[in-house]
Amino acid sequence: MAENTDTQNTDNPNVRLEEGQAAPQFSLLNADGETVSLSDYKGKKVIVYFYPKADTPGCTTEACDFRDSLTELNGQDVEVVGISPDKPDALKKFTDKYELTFPLLSDADKSVMKAYGAYGEKKNYGKVVEGVIRSTFVVDEQGNIALAKYNVKATGHVARIIKELEK
Repeated sequence: MAENTDTQNTDNPNVRLEEGQAAPQFSLLNADGETVSLSDYKGKKVIVYFYPKADTPGCTTEACDFRDSLTELNGQDVEVVGISPDKPDALKKFTDKYELTFPLLSDADKSVMKAYGAYGEKKNYGKVVEGVIRSTFVVDEQGNIALAKYNVKATGHVARIIKELEK
């Protein structure tokens, strides 16, 4: 059976974005309640990463890894945006607690996650559950997917993304 990559159908749990496809557009609230859109990054490369929940061990490790790598990423003209289902007030606490210096966005209804294929069935401790699929995307200067990584580990994948960007 062919895998459906129609990003318009956000109810399809099998959506998987591929290199060269247009990145689904979004406008979401950040930790300060301001709207941030993918179009704000037009003309720049941006890493858009999806994580399950602010201030949990894996998500904290991942966010701090991006924070600690931000100088190197910005040196390659790459911005970073994190997206979770958390409300802006939870994102604000998380941002302040760990001194995160890149925007975290609230996708409370999970519509953006679904459009990117970053929400759906996944295995958690051997059980199939529905939830956020930890995923990272590089969107190029034209707004297309340059890299799509699903089911990434919280630790180590930032370094792998940096290596891929250097190619």
